[in-house]
Amino acid sequence: MNNKPVFLNRTWLEWFSSLPVFVLLMLTLIIGTGEMIHGQLLRMGEKIFGDPAAGVQYFMLRADMAMPTCDPNADVEALLQQRLAKTNAPTNDIDSIFADDPVDPNAIRQSLTMARTLCGEKVKAYHNITQHITPFVKAYRTFETAFFAVFKFGTENRSVILLWMVAIAATTTTLGLHHIALRPPSTRTDFKVYSTAMLIGNMLLLASSLAYWKLQVSSGIPIDHPIINYLWVILFAVAALVSAKQLFTPPKDAIAGGSIGMALLSVPLYAFMAMISGFNFLLQQHYAGLAIYLGQMMELSGVFLNLALYIWVGMLLKQTRVVDLFLNIVRPWKFSPEVLTYIILVAAAIPTAYTGASGIFVIAAGAVIYREVYASGARRQYALAATAMSGSLGVVLSPCLLVVVIAALNKEVTTSLLYGWGVKVFFLTSTLFLMTSLIIAKEKFKLAKISDALPLSAQAFVPVSPYIVITFTVVVVYRYLLDTKLDEFTAPMILPFIMLAVVAFDKIRRAPRVLVEGEVAERRIGFEEGIRTATNDTIGHIGALIMLMALSVSVGGVIERSGIMDNVPETFGNIWLAVTLLVGLLVFVGMVMDPFGAVILVSATVAPIAYKNGIDPIHFWMIVLTAFELGYLSPPVALNQLLARQVVGEKEMAAADAEVSHLSFYYKYERWLLPVMVMAVGLVLVAYGPLFFYAI
Repeated sequence: MNNKPVFLNRTWLEWFSSLPVFVLLMLTLIIGTGEMIHGQLLRMGEKIFGDPAAGVQYFMLRADMAMPTCDPNADVEALLQQRLAKTNAPTNDIDSIFADDPVDPNAIRQSLTMARTLCGEKVKAYHNITQHITPFVKAYRTFETAFFAVFKFGTENRSVILLWMVAIAATTTTLGLHHIALRPPSTRTDFKVYSTAMLIGNMLLLASSLAYWKLQVSSGIPIDHPIINYLWVILFAVAALVSAKQLFTPPKDAIAGGSIGMALLSVPLYAFMAMISGFNFLLQQHYAGLAIYLGQMMELSGVFLNLALYIWVGMLLKQTRVVDLFLNIVRPWKFSPEVLTYIILVAAAIPTAYTGASGIFVIAAGAVIYREVYASGARRQYALAATAMSGSLGVVLSPCLLVVVIAALNKEVTTSLLYGWGVKVFFLTSTLFLMTSLIIAKEKFKLAKISDALPLSAQAFVPVSPYIVITFTVVVVYRYLLDTKLDEFTAPMILPFIMLAVVAFDKIRRAPRVLVEGEVAERRIGFEEGIRTATNDTIGHIGALIMLMALSVSVGGVIERSGIMDNVPETFGNIWLAVTLLVGLLVFVGMVMDPFGAVILVSATVAPIAYKNGIDPIHFWMIVLTAFELGYLSPPVALNQLLARQVVGEKEMAAADAEVSHLSFYYKYERWLLPVMVMAVGLVLVAYGPLFFYAI
């Protein structure tokens, strides 16, 4: 596809991909904030238009009241005589058998009088309310009800909005060959194997979607959103056609040759999961299996839409200098690489928690972190380890989306309890990283003089302070104007507005570009281009990450249907043995599945077993979160390592390997071994430590 500007300085891809996704992201924000905004609109309407003295409230003015059809001046005596005449009319012999008690004229008169009184009140209320419906009221209620209609429509169609977004993003990712793999394709053989696997995977997904659609139609049950079936089929049909084209027309810059063995490492995890799940379901003759498990994404559409917003937040963060300016505060102290890395990891835990998933922060700030740790004198392999771990420690902290999902699926735990213990787990794992780093450090601890470092650090804090003020201002606006505080439930809606304000300020504040020796020292881009660039980056990661997560649910379905979980005994007779076996199982699940898909699987299968064996629910989920992060850093997938490699670049990866080629085994593979050692020790302490307090 043409990547050169074709209309209004935009490419075709930006017109047909970036713009629609941006609109959908903004629509998601409107939907998410709609309830709180609409509540404030109703309260404002009541304050402005409500008239307590006249007994008129704003809700009465939201629509024109129908004029009462009754007569407030009715003649009660005349109506009474009519009623009595009808009652005393002659009846046949059969009717006389079932005749009622004698008619009481006084009771009828009282009823008619009461009806006339009520009618008078209705007419009075009609005129009273009609007098209060001024042109200003009509204008306000038109806006308020229109906003409610948009909010209601969006709420009822979250799954459709999500699928539109994913379909556009996944198609764009497929076109750009940007799906996540163990290594990027570079040779012609790599691209052929890559495209073949993608073609097979997409064909399996297409066939399963058609089978599921046919199954729904044959059931005779009305389909809530038929467009969902259309979108799935169109998505996988287009993806299959694109993959087929790429199979026969590899990139012109592809290197000739290549080996099948290395090419297999270039196959996207998306394709691997689609083929593993698809062929497994085919063997079971469960043709709709893939599509059924993909449908679970629709059931959790709110979670995945929040995740898309978190990805956007991460990409917006990447467009600012916030991380670099924060590091300016730390640089004057000239910490040793190990201490500097510890400080960075502790600081990174907060945005990691607020971006909802560990990989998003690695994508947003990994390159800056790698550069800073390496510049402090660290080995490249150590800097890579720090980059991969920068997004791993904060997933147990508030308001991480993963914890919200756990609490939603498991009534035995609450977010407050999980976050409370999550803080302890965070300090445990971060301290373990510092201790391990200091033990293997080649240089002694160093620190600049306080008299030298403190003034420079304080000076560097000044440029950071406006970003703090902006964040605080947005939070206060939500708190007092919309009566909404920042927590794990509102963070996906509030953070994008914070980041949009930060990006706007950053672009306005950034110094004009200057020429140094004939070259531009700083490329200055405007607010609109910054948002567009962030949205472009967001699309690639939505298409890669969310589809990977959706297919991870399918892999979970394969595991669930395989009967492996059924072979796990419900009770082990010994809580220590139960914890040991479950830890091994959870680490395995974390290695092959993304956390969101894994949480769904574990909630349905493993969690009940843990509870029956006496494992405290909070303790169990702390084990799960730690095990998953260990899995995120461990082969064969090690997604955080893959994302670190992606942001650092292949050239730097080659330099890192060459730098330690003559050293011992540990230093050659430090970027793998250090995170695994730290998280493994942390998992052992998290798993067994609490047992000494409640299992003995």
